[in-house]
Amino acid sequence: MSNSRIPKAALAAALAAVVTTAWGANPGASLGRPANPAEIKAWNIDVRPDFRGLPQGQGTVAEGTKLWEAKCASCHGDFADSNSVYPPLVGGFQATKQEMKTGIVTQLATSSNVNGTSLERLSTLSTLFDYIHRAMPWNAPDTLSWNDTYALVDYLLNLANIVPSNYVLTRQNVQQVQDILPNRNDMTWNQGMWPGGKQVLKSGKVLGNGGIPDTHNTECMKDCAPKPAVASSIPAYAMNTWGNLQDQMRPWGPVRGQLTLTAEELKKDRQAKQAAAPSGADAKVVSLLKAHGCIACHSMGDTKLVGPGYAEVAKKYAGKKDMVAELTKRIIHGGSGTWGSIPMPPQSISEGDATMIATWLVDGAKQ
Repeated sequence: MSNSRIPKAALAAALAAVVTTAWGANPGASLGRPANPAEIKAWNIDVRPDFRGLPQGQGTVAEGTKLWEAKCASCHGDFADSNSVYPPLVGGFQATKQEMKTGIVTQLATSSNVNGTSLERLSTLSTLFDYIHRAMPWNAPDTLSWNDTYALVDYLLNLANIVPSNYVLTRQNVQQVQDILPNRNDMTWNQGMWPGGKQVLKSGKVLGNGGIPDTHNTECMKDCAPKPAVASSIPAYAMNTWGNLQDQMRPWGPVRGQLTLTAEELKKDRQAKQAAAPSGADAKVVSLLKAHGCIACHSMGDTKLVGPGYAEVAKKYAGKKDMVAELTKRIIHGGSGTWGSIPMPPQSISEGDATMIATWLVDGAKQ
């Protein structure tokens, strides 16, 4: 029988059945659901150069000062002038009046002796809002309110002598501040990656070039570079800190998690941990350390990660009951100097839990 004699409706139905069967056989085809408006809103928190995405809010320099001292100074210094952990954010030099007027800090390009800090190089004020709100403080990202973010941005702007100490930064005046940034005009906007390809701001500035690619490389077809080799891997002490990585990755798609332990090894590891697991108060402290992410910086033994291992701390303060109060204070408020120059930031932990951890250390850090 000729295919031309098969009714078109029957052929369409047959094809639909084949497609439906194939789709149903694909375990990834029926995964997930459309995100609802509330979920989209929770993730849609980026702030763009034209300040789209920046909600209403306000903050003062005085409010920013208090927030900075409580949440930021331990890593960035009291006046954002750095400490031993991160380079300075402000204070590399003071832009001249002419540079403030033109919006281009020529010293950055013409002098090899100038190391401009973040505020001297800043071209878009939105960068500060976006990064601080999403990623800071590093041990508790996405916990700052928008008013907190306004205050911290205001504080940094004041340190850079861009706004006075009594300035109130609001959604209504952010563009005015953007228009006086010392290095606001020293950024290339002629990029093909801007959303929409090309966008003209109210100021007349054009973002994007219509979608022209930023690079013009072609795929290598012969005599290509050798396959890259993995030059680093998870260290042994952290290999299974958060469980077997492969078990935490999705079983489809191009990305796979590293198999850190086999199923049998995981079983033996669990059994060994259960046999050696502390009981009572010691077990509660170990659970607290894991829950607060303390073991990301402190090992349970003598191995130093970012900070000293708990066994090493316990040796230093063994039996010193009078140190419980001081250790409790350090856990809550952070500090530096006792174990080197790298500071420990303040922790979001109750005084009762901090005291329990401090007592556990003085008693020998039993595990």
